[in-house]
Amino acid sequence: MTKTYSRPCIAAIQGYVPGEQPRGRTFVKLNTNENPYPPSAKTIEAAKAFDLERLRLYSEPSAIAVRQAAARRTGLSPDEVICGNGSDDLLTIAVRTFVDQNGALACTDPSYSLYPVLADLQGARVNRIELDDQFQLPEDAVRQAGDATLLLLARPNAPTGNSFPKETIVRLCEQFHGIVWIDEAYADFANDNCLDLVKRFDNVVVSRTLSKSYSLAGLRLGIAFANTALVFEMNKVKDSYNVDMFAQTVAAAALDDSDSMRENVRRIRQTRDWLAGELARLASTVHPSETNFLFVRPPVPADHMFAALREHGFLVRYFNLPRVSDYIRITIGTREDMEAFLSAYKEIVREHA
Repeated sequence: MTKTYSRPCIAAIQGYVPGEQPRGRTFVKLNTNENPYPPSAKTIEAAKAFDLERLRLYSEPSAIAVRQAAARRTGLSPDEVICGNGSDDLLTIAVRTFVDQNGALACTDPSYSLYPVLADLQGARVNRIELDDQFQLPEDAVRQAGDATLLLLARPNAPTGNSFPKETIVRLCEQFHGIVWIDEAYADFANDNCLDLVKRFDNVVVSRTLSKSYSLAGLRLGIAFANTALVFEMNKVKDSYNVDMFAQTVAAAALDDSDSMRENVRRIRQTRDWLAGELARLASTVHPSETNFLFVRPPVPADHMFAALREHGFLVRYFNLPRVSDYIRITIGTREDMEAFLSAYKEIVREHA
C-alpha cells in the first residue's frame, strides 16, 4: 500500500470533478456551459496581434488593463476590481482570505459543487443552506449559515439555473455578519444582477467570468468587484502573477467590445426559451432558467437519459448527488445543435415508453 504524505484533510476528499472533456470521439458538448459562438472579432484581432516575444517578461501583476476595462464597463473604480485565473481562482482567494482553518463557510444546497471542496482544502466546515422544493432560498437562510464568515451564493444558481429575488439578497446582506460573495458567473444571461450592492454594503463581493457570455472559457479570466478595503486584503492572498500577459490583453479587448457578447447572449436566451417549451411538452420538468443552460427532470430516469444521450453523441451533465439525481443539466448550444439534441431526446423518450 502506498504511503500517503498529504495532509489528512486532502487525503480524505475526492476533489472537484469537472465536466467531461472528450477525446477521440466527436460529441456535441452540452455539459460544461461553454458558449457555442466564437469571441468577438475585435477580441480575436487582439489575440492575433499579441507580440509573442513579450512572453519572456512577467505580466503586470495587478492586471491593470483588465481592471480598467472592467471599470469602464461597470462605472466602478479599478481599485474596486481584482482579477483571477478564472472565477475558481477568485473563489479560492475568497476562502483563503475570509475563512480560518477550523472555521466555516456557508453555501446553498444544491449549488456549485466546488464550494464544499474549497472548504475542505482550507480545513474548514461547510454550513449548508437547504434550498426549498423550488430551489429558492429559505426564510431562515441566515440562521442556517450559522457561524460562517463567508457566504458563497451563486446567482443565478448552478446547477439549477434559477435566480433568487434581489430583495431576498438585500436582506441577506443586511443580516449576515460576514462576507456575502455573490457568484454571478451567469449574470449576463439573467434578468438583473447585484453589482450595485457592492456600493451599498461593505461586506459584499460580486464576481463575474469571461468564460460564459464572452466565449472565453479557455482563456481563464475571472473578475471580482468589492470595496477597496476588501480588494486590498484579497490582494495579499492572490498569487503574484495570477493572470498571464496574453489573457490580460485578450480580456481587456473583450470587455471593451461587449456588443458582440450581448448579441450572442440574446441568441442563447432565445434558443433556451424555445427548448424549454419543447421539453415541457415531452412531460419533462424544466426549471425556470436565467443562465445558458436548462435543469431538466426527464420522463425517464436521469442516469438512463444521460447515458443514452451520450450514445447519440450528446454530452450533458448528470450529478449523482442528493436532491439533483433526478435531473440532467443541458448547456444551450446553437439552434441547430439543440434541434438535433431534441430529436435524440424524443427518440429516447419513445424507446423508454
